[in-house]
Amino acid sequence: MEQLGHSLSAGIARLAPGARSGQPQGHNLRGLAGAGLGGVAVIVLSSVLLGAGWMLLPALVGYAVLLAFIRRYLARFYPHPRFGACNAVTLWRAALVLSLLGALLAGQLAGLVLAALATVSLLLDGVDGWLARRSGLVSEFGARFDMEVDAAFGLVLSLHALAGGAPGPEVLLLGLPRYAFLLGGLLWPWMRPELPQRFRRKAICVTQLAVLILLQLPALPREMADLAAWMAIALLLWSFALDMVWLWRHRS
Repeated sequence: MEQLGHSLSAGIARLAPGARSGQPQGHNLRGLAGAGLGGVAVIVLSSVLLGAGWMLLPALVGYAVLLAFIRRYLARFYPHPRFGACNAVTLWRAALVLSLLGALLAGQLAGLVLAALATVSLLLDGVDGWLARRSGLVSEFGARFDMEVDAAFGLVLSLHALAGGAPGPEVLLLGLPRYAFLLGGLLWPWMRPELPQRFRRKAICVTQLAVLILLQLPALPREMADLAAWMAIALLLWSFALDMVWLWRHRS
C-alpha cells in the first residue's frame, strides 16, 4: 500500500507546473494536482465506509489513469487558465464512482451506506455546472467530463442493483444506453454530430440516477422497485429515441 501511495503521489506531482510547450498551463496543473489529491482522499474514505478492502487498490490505479487522461485533454479542450472548483467537484464524483466500482468487485453490494454516498454524488451533480457558470469556467471539456461521469455512475449503480437482487437484468437498461449510443456512433456516421442542449435530457438523467439509488435500499418492496425501474427505463429510452430521431432528420 505504501509503495502504491508513493507511486500515486509521484504521478500527481508530475501534474505540477513546468510542463512542456503545448501542455496544460501551470495554473491548470496546480489546480488538477490539488483536486487530484482530494480525489485520493474521497476514494480512501468512501472505500473504508463501503468495506471495499483490498479493492481500494484497483480504484486508486484507475484514478491515476483518469488523471493522466484529464491532463492530456485539458490542453485540447479547456481554454481557461484555472482548473476551477467546478471541475474539481466533477473529479471527486468520478473518484466516488471508482470507489463504488471497487465495492462491487469486493462483493459489497447495495445497502444504506452505498445509497447515502451515491446521494451525495447526485447532489453534487448540480453543483459543478453552477460553479462553472458562476466562475466563468464553462467549457466543452467540463460538459463532456460531467456527462461521462454521469454515464459511468449510472452503469455502476445498475450493476450494484443487479448484483444486489433488485428487479432483474432489465435494470441494466438504466446503465447501458449511453454506451449503446456511443457504439451506434461508431457504426453509423449520422449518429456522431453533437446534439443541441435540452433540459429534458438532464431531468431524465437525474430521474434515472435517483431511481438507481432507490434500488440500492434493501427495504424497498420488490413491486415498488420493479415499477420505479420500468418507469425510469421508459423515460430514458424515450429520451434516447427523441435524440436519434433528431440526428436522423438532420443527417447530412
